[in-house]
Amino acid sequence: MKYLISGGGTGGHIFPAVSIANALRELDPEADILFVGALGRMEMERVPQAGYKIIGLPVRGFNRSQPWKNITVLIDLLRSMRQARRIIKDFRPDVGVGVGGYASGAAMKVAAKMGVPILLQEQNGFAGVTNKLLKDDAQKICVAYEGMERFFPKEKIILTGNPVRQNLTEGKSLNTNGKKTLLIIGGSLGARTINEAIAAGLEKLAKADINVVWQTGKIYYEKISAQVAELGIPTEGWLEVLPFLADMPDRYATADLVISRAGASSISELCLLGKPCILVPSPNVAEDHQTHNAMALVNKEAAVLVRDKDATEQLVDTALQLITDNEKLKSLHTNILTLAQTDSARRIAEEVIQLAKHKA
Repeated sequence: MKYLISGGGTGGHIFPAVSIANALRELDPEADILFVGALGRMEMERVPQAGYKIIGLPVRGFNRSQPWKNITVLIDLLRSMRQARRIIKDFRPDVGVGVGGYASGAAMKVAAKMGVPILLQEQNGFAGVTNKLLKDDAQKICVAYEGMERFFPKEKIILTGNPVRQNLTEGKSLNTNGKKTLLIIGGSLGARTINEAIAAGLEKLAKADINVVWQTGKIYYEKISAQVAELGIPTEGWLEVLPFLADMPDRYATADLVISRAGASSISELCLLGKPCILVPSPNVAEDHQTHNAMALVNKEAAVLVRDKDATEQLVDTALQLITDNEKLKSLHTNILTLAQTDSARRIAEEVIQLAKHKA
C-alpha cells in the first residue's frame, strides 16, 4: 500500500504526522510512505530526520494584514497544486492523510479530486482552517476533542486523540529529597510570558520549600540564566534552569504540578500521564486555538487556566497555592486522566489502512 502524508509548519502538525507514519510502518511493514510539505518549513528538516522521504511545495500562508501581497501567494498555490498533481500521478497513493498546514491543503485537495480517499487528523479543540476547508473531501476525520461536530460532519468523526511521544509513559521518578516538584515547560523554543512570570516570582518560589525545574527554551536560556544570577538567590538544591529537557519522561514522572502552554501535543501528554497542570494559552496562534484546547480541560475541572495577559501577576501565586493543596491536585489528576486517549497513532493508522483496503 502507498500512503501520502501531508502537512506541517509547526511541531504540532509534524509530530502527529511522523507518529502516524511510524504506526503505519509497524502495522504494514511493506508500506510505501511519502510526505509532502511546504518548502522552507520545519517539516523539510524533521521528516527526513525521522527516516521518511519528503517533497516540498512552494505553498505559503495568506498575508491577512497586507492583502495586496497575496497575488504571489495565489500564484504559488496554483504552482503547488500543479506540482501536487504530478506527485500524485507518479506516486499513485492508496490513501492521503492530512494533518493541517499549508501543504496539506494543496496536496489533499488535489488528491481528493483525483479519486484518492482522504483521512484528516485535527489536533486542536478549535479546528484549523485547512481541515475545515477539506472536510467535504475527507472520508474520515480523526479528532482529539469531543464536540467537534460544530466543525465537521458527525458521521465522519472518530475520536482518537493525538499521538504522543512513544516512551513518555516509561519515566521513572527522580530523587526530590521529599519535596514537591514544579515543572515549567514552554516548548523547545520556550514561552516568553511564562519565563517572565517565573522570573518575576522567583523570590516567592525560593521561599516555598519545593523543587523547581524550569525549561526556558533555547532562545531564552542565556537571558534567564543571567537574570537568575543577578538576583543573587541561592539556587542549589531546589532550582534547575535548562534550555531543554532531554529526559522528559523522567521529568514528567517526578512533577507534582506542571505549568505549560496549551498546544495540542502538550495537552495530550498531560492527559495521558494524568498530570495536574496550569495552562497558559499562547495568544500568538491562529484563531486562539490554544485557549479552546485549555477550556476543554478547564470545563471538566481537569486543569487550571491562567491567561497570558495575567501571567506575570497571577502565575506564581496560583502555582504555589495549588501545589500545597493535595485535595485539588488529586482532583485534577483524576479528572484529566478521564480525558486521556491511548494508542492514538495506532488507532489512526488502523483507520488509514481500512480506507486503503476499501479502495483496493
